Amino acid sequence: MPKINKKVVDAAMPNGRDYVIWDSELPGFGLRVFASGKRSYVLQYRSLGRSRRYTIGLHGVWTPETARLEAKAQLGRIAKGDNPAEERMIDRQAITVKDLCQMYLADLDAGLVLGKGGRPKALGTVVTDIGRINRHIIPLLGNRRLKDLVKADVNRMMKDITLGKTRMSAKTKKLRGKSIVKGGAGTAARTVSLLGGMLTYAGEAGLIDSNPAHGIRKPKYAVRQRRLSEDEYRTLGQMLRVAAPSYPITANIIRLIAMTGCRRSEIINLLWKDVDVDHSCLRLSQSKEGFSVRPIGLPVVEFLETELSYADGSYVFPGLGYDNAFGGFPNQWDAIFKGSALDGVTAHVLRHSFASLANDLGYTEITIAALIGHSKGTMTSKYIHTLDITLVMAADSIAGYIHGLLTGEAFRHATFALDHAARKAALDQFLAQARQSPAARSNEQIAA
Repeated sequence: MPKINKKVVDAAMPNGRDYVIWDSELPGFGLRVFASGKRSYVLQYRSLGRSRRYTIGLHGVWTPETARLEAKAQLGRIAKGDNPAEERMIDRQAITVKDLCQMYLADLDAGLVLGKGGRPKALGTVVTDIGRINRHIIPLLGNRRLKDLVKADVNRMMKDITLGKTRMSAKTKKLRGKSIVKGGAGTAARTVSLLGGMLTYAGEAGLIDSNPAHGIRKPKYAVRQRRLSEDEYRTLGQMLRVAAPSYPITANIIRLIAMTGCRRSEIINLLWKDVDVDHSCLRLSQSKEGFSVRPIGLPVVEFLETELSYADGSYVFPGLGYDNAFGGFPNQWDAIFKGSALDGVTAHVLRHSFASLANDLGYTEITIAALIGHSKGTMTSKYIHTLDITLVMAADSIAGYIHGLLTGEAFRHATFALDHAARKAALDQFLAQARQSPAARSNEQIAA
């Protein structure tokens, strides 16, 4: 066995099969000659009773001298109990960000990924997450090994999304459906938040020790502050009256969103089993906050009672086919609003306007949160059967006021005096009315 040097390497010729020339001075160090003529440096050693072969690298990238030094370094590690060949195999098999995404999506589909309150994520959130994973995270980070992911990678992804590098137009599963992906600061911030949640999931599965998305400074994006003025409510009412003959279902959905402050999906997918007109509320089995009870005002109750009298199917607003929710809302919304005085208004603006008007009428943040199903005030107990009369009265006041604006009534909202004299006068009037009620007179007769 010769000492492996440049002369030996240059003289090594292929002979139709692979063979190894072992070094005479460093045990286990050798030159592998392939049948193709390629040559590489290897190290043969034993670990845990088994013979292992570790490939140092190709000749040309490595010289005999640098390969010998690397072999000595690896033998030092082996003496301490390391196993470089097995480590390399594990390293090559390390999962990528794309692999993590596939694992996460499988658990998401099975309802094993939990959102707010320890509940499985809502269907709408799942759809949004899938879109962000497939259109932003996988294209930008999919090939990165999970264990090699660092904050710089997450920052780079965030900047690329903000600059619109993932901008695209994709066909969806719906007939003539199309998804336009624009990117931007808002999408970037939300995608980083989603990736952070996925990396927490990976940590809980023992795949990583730390989360490189933690502490990332996300870009500020425009907070939606748009709300309708009273004149704009009247304009909206006029637009809906014009649109009603052509788009009756969409016009009614818009009115209910305006008068309840519900999310668009909550009204479009509203089921009759979730409507409780006797107790003036919606008992939403599926919302962003899970099960949620929403007080509704008298104008909404009266509309639902009328619709219920000739309802057919599970949905308040039925679509085409057998027992489907209405599916034409987005296109019909565009047809109603595009080019109008309210062009650019969204369903979220109606929700925000409901909350803002409730604030104008003097209701507290907690009351408003309960009315619109916000996480800080939503009522999620499945045992609630009757609502606080204050919430029902608040829903009546707000829905009635918005209904009046939509129908074109001219009035000003009431102001409430907090001085003792005004409050005492109101209390005396309430007690006088209570004494005249049939129930009060019956109680007085029983007492007598």
